[in-house]
Amino acid sequence: MTTTARSAAMPGASGPARAFSRSMFTRTLFDNRRVLTAWAVATGLLAMAYAGFYPQVTADAAADVPEAMSGFGFDDPTSAAGYLQGAVFGLLVPLLATFYGAATGARMISADEESGYLDLLLAHPIGRTRLLLHRFAALAAGAVAIAGAVLAAMLAVRTGAGLDSVAVSGFAAQTLNLALLALVFGALSTALGAATGKGRAFVFGVTAGAGVLAYALNGFAPQIGADWLRALTPFHYYIGGEPLKNGFRLIDAAVMAMAAAVLLALGAWRFGRRDLGR
Repeated sequence: MTTTARSAAMPGASGPARAFSRSMFTRTLFDNRRVLTAWAVATGLLAMAYAGFYPQVTADAAADVPEAMSGFGFDDPTSAAGYLQGAVFGLLVPLLATFYGAATGARMISADEESGYLDLLLAHPIGRTRLLLHRFAALAAGAVAIAGAVLAAMLAVRTGAGLDSVAVSGFAAQTLNLALLALVFGALSTALGAATGKGRAFVFGVTAGAGVLAYALNGFAPQIGADWLRALTPFHYYIGGEPLKNGFRLIDAAVMAMAAAVLLALGAWRFGRRDLGR
């Protein structure tokens, strides 16, 4: 994008805004800075709050956990790793990451096409695929920020909440998987909007619905004797290898990264060939 095009796109913009407009990636980060910050801070604080409850968990309370919840990580709620795997990284945190990917991905292409702003963007010297990749890179940066906020929150309460038995490498591995989980659903949402031209509400609804369905399938599959179905969901690779206990697992991370790459590639391929606005 030329200097003239950038200036025309942002008349009267502040110095920081102009600085961040040097590429579509940084422009997208700047435009979505408040939303991305809110997601990161809210997810980190929620994780911290739930982790802080660990000292209050008793054997009686653990015994009251329904057996059906074992598929969601509540296999050993009395140990630090077992509690975190269920209460923190098995319930709300992965769903928040899923909704972040769905909501942010729907903003990347669908919102612009719906508003007519996409035509203005593509009038500048930037190709469709490049636009898509820059927008997704901003989404990925937000996912990393969320993972970083959760990691910082866990390390902040680790000693005070009696979570020292979980190694720092275990927390790092689990939060890395959290970022990759967000990327999978972010790629699905971005690709769906780019490939179909549907509105933001439709793209978010389909992606979030797919995420909730996959989450439920991963959790309840053991109850119906169909453990093999879990391997069809990204949640299995996110937490099935118990990274809090076992650390980084290359195969799980690779599967999620590959799934995101394939989804994004399919979306980019279709985006480059369809008529916009239809």
